[in-house]
Amino acid sequence: MKPLLPPETLTLDRKFSIPEVSIVIPIFNEEESIKQLIVRTIAILADCNLSYEVICIDDGSQDKSSQILSELTQKFNTLKAIILRRNYGQTPAIAAGFKYAKGKIIVTLDGDLQNDPIDIPRLINKLNQGYDLVNGWRKNRQDNIVTRLLPSKIANWVIGKVTGVDLHDYGCSLKAYRSELIADMNLYGELHRFLPALAYIEGAKIAEMSVAHHPRRYGKSKYGLGRTFRVIMDLLTVFFIKKYLTRPMHVFGLFGLGSTMLGITLGSYLIFLKLVLGQSIGHRPLLILAVLLVLTGVQLLSFGLLAELVMRTYHESQKRPIYRVREIIGSHQE
Repeated sequence: MKPLLPPETLTLDRKFSIPEVSIVIPIFNEEESIKQLIVRTIAILADCNLSYEVICIDDGSQDKSSQILSELTQKFNTLKAIILRRNYGQTPAIAAGFKYAKGKIIVTLDGDLQNDPIDIPRLINKLNQGYDLVNGWRKNRQDNIVTRLLPSKIANWVIGKVTGVDLHDYGCSLKAYRSELIADMNLYGELHRFLPALAYIEGAKIAEMSVAHHPRRYGKSKYGLGRTFRVIMDLLTVFFIKKYLTRPMHVFGLFGLGSTMLGITLGSYLIFLKLVLGQSIGHRPLLILAVLLVLTGVQLLSFGLLAELVMRTYHESQKRPIYRVREIIGSHQE
C-alpha cells in the first residue's frame, strides 16, 4: 500500500450537487482505520478528474468511529456520514448507502483497509467499457487459509453453480455499479454478497477484475464460519428469485401435483386391497402415508396460488416490470 497522505496536506475538496461517482463504505468498529481510509480515498478520487462523494455508514459502532466520522465531515465537503441507530448488519448498511448515493456510478468497499482505494479508478474504467457491474476479485487474498480462504472457495463455487453467475470472489466488497441497476434491487437478510446474482437476474452485464488485498492491520474480522447458515438460506432465496419469481406456481404446483398424484395412487392401491382382495388396511403405515401425501399436495398447491397472488400484487403495486430494456435502437426510439 502506498504511504498515506497526512490530512493537513489535503485542501477542502469541492462539493458537487450531482456527483459522477459515489463511494459507499460500511463501517463497524473501525476507529483505527477510518481516518487513513478516508484520506487515501479522497486523495485518489481527487486525481481522477471526476466529481465524487464519499458516504460512510456507521452500523452502530461501539467505539469512536462515529465521532471520527463527524470530525472528518467538517474537513471534507464531499464526505457524508450516516449513523445508524444500532448494528443492523452489512446488508442494511450498504442499502442505506445506496439510498443516499447520488452518483451515476456507485463503488462499495470495506472500511478495514484490506480493500485498496487505488483500484477504484480501474473499476470505473472497466465499468465504462459497457458493463453494469464490475466485481472485484481478491486474487492474492491475505486471509487465514482454514477459516477464510478454503470456505470462501467452496462457497463461491456453490454460489456460481446455483445462480449461474461464475465469479471467483462473491465476498469481495470492492464492486462498481451503475446507479440505475441499484435502483431496481432491494436488499434484505445477507443479500449484499449475492448482488452480482441479483444483478444478473435484472439482465446486467457483469465483469470481474483482480484487485489488491492487504492483511488486516487493525482489530479482528467481523466474519467467520457462523455465517454459513445465513448464506445457505439466502442462496436458496436467490435461487427461487432467479427461477420462479414471476411464476411461483411452477415450483409449488410441481411438487404439490406430484405429492397429490402419488397419494392418490397409493390410496387406489389400498382400496383395491380392501375391496377386491378383502385385506385389512387400517393398520398399514401406507394408509397414513397416502393421506399425508394428499394433504401435503393440497397445501403446496394452495401455497402456489397464494404466491402467485402475492407476486402479482408485488409487481402491480410497485409498477415493477417483469422485463428490462437495455436500449432502443432506430429512428422510432422512445
